[in-house]
Amino acid sequence: MSDSSILIEAVGLSKYYGQFTAIEDISFQIHRGEVVAFLGPNGAGKSTTMKILTGYLAPSSGTARIAGFDMNTERISGARHLGYLPENGPLYPDMTPKSLLEFFASARGMTPKCRKQRMEWVIEMCRLESVYGKPIGKLSRGFRQRVGMAQVLLHDPDVLILDEPTSGLDPIQIHEVRKTIRALSETKTILLSTHILQEVEAMTSRILFISEGRLQYDGSVTEFLKEGLTMEEHFCALGGKELRGGSEM
Repeated sequence: MSDSSILIEAVGLSKYYGQFTAIEDISFQIHRGEVVAFLGPNGAGKSTTMKILTGYLAPSSGTARIAGFDMNTERISGARHLGYLPENGPLYPDMTPKSLLEFFASARGMTPKCRKQRMEWVIEMCRLESVYGKPIGKLSRGFRQRVGMAQVLLHDPDVLILDEPTSGLDPIQIHEVRKTIRALSETKTILLSTHILQEVEAMTSRILFISEGRLQYDGSVTEFLKEGLTMEEHFCALGGKELRGGSEM
């Protein structure tokens, strides 16, 4: 019998492309209410792992589960519990946030009452009131990211998997997205991939670190820093790179 407190689970996940190993034997569990940072150098396998967890990519071996559902064989059931925001997530530039949310609400079979309530909630949560009727293609990158977040939250999922949600944003936009994630962390289980290491200390309590397709660290932020290294120094050490003059990462 599965543990209902485990909302994200990877069991021996591997993905091969011919002779190339994208990830190999990745295993971890994330329990209800946890906010976990997923770290690693570019090309380490973070996005591949996230795509397998969300059912967008099939593993070569192993099992990915969301809320106890096997995402290879029970993806629709698992997706009801999941909100996934990929890096540079696709949006329809000619649609407005209002029409986009209405489209996804209809696709998810929401009743008119539920649709109205959830749309009002995500518009307020993601602070989209000022751009509600504007074409998405004319919005700033920060607002487009908020629209993507609103779409992810529309069906009120238990689990959020966010791949570089602040990538390419300016400091003000980063602050706004970070504030939204902090608010969501009070009720959601979140796996967050990021290269902004300040976000790790500010928003998460646990780190998963992947390098060269393998899980190198799974533990608390406190344990990650206990050897006296800075977050950047520890990142580089696990990622197989050294800091030069204390400035290179």
